[in-house]
Amino acid sequence: MSDMIEVVIDSVRVSLMSPQRVVVLRQTDAERFVPIWVGPYEAEAITVALQEIEMIRPLTHDLLKSVFGTFNARVKRVEIVSLREEIFFGNIVAEANGEEVNIDSRPSDAIALAVRAHVPIFVHQSVLDEAGITPETDMQSEGSGEGAVTGSDDGSDRLSIFEDFIDQLDLGKLDDKDKPDSASGDKES
Repeated sequence: MSDMIEVVIDSVRVSLMSPQRVVVLRQTDAERFVPIWVGPYEAEAITVALQEIEMIRPLTHDLLKSVFGTFNARVKRVEIVSLREEIFFGNIVAEANGEEVNIDSRPSDAIALAVRAHVPIFVHQSVLDEAGITPETDMQSEGSGEGAVTGSDDGSDRLSIFEDFIDQLDLGKLDDKDKPDSASGDKES
């Protein structure tokens, strides 16, 4: 376990170019991130649990949590244990009958279960070394100024860069030729 680093879910993001989503994990004691591509259903399962939305019927990960409880087992933690050929491998660590059990899992399923079971998420040091992303120091030094992208827990500062951009737009000076003609047949200039 000494090679495992604790992370938290920083965000779940949408790719506009594909149906895939990205779960961004953030190291708890450093500004290092691990993006993991997941499918849209898995991303939704994670997001629903993060937002604590009550579903009428249990989703697959809710069912899995219930199965653990029914058999007097408990989820202790989940782990992202390796990265091979650009594929992440996960592990659910559970305790059953006084023994620790490792269950092979896709990281997205393990993360969705971790959110529901309120257990920690760990990433192996080798995975962080290979796939971890650290923001550039230039961006961090600018981070003290207004409008900088930061890694704050609530995410409130992350969109301020877009607010600054929108504030700089001068929408009052749109060219009249770009405006659509009215339906009444105005004369041409």
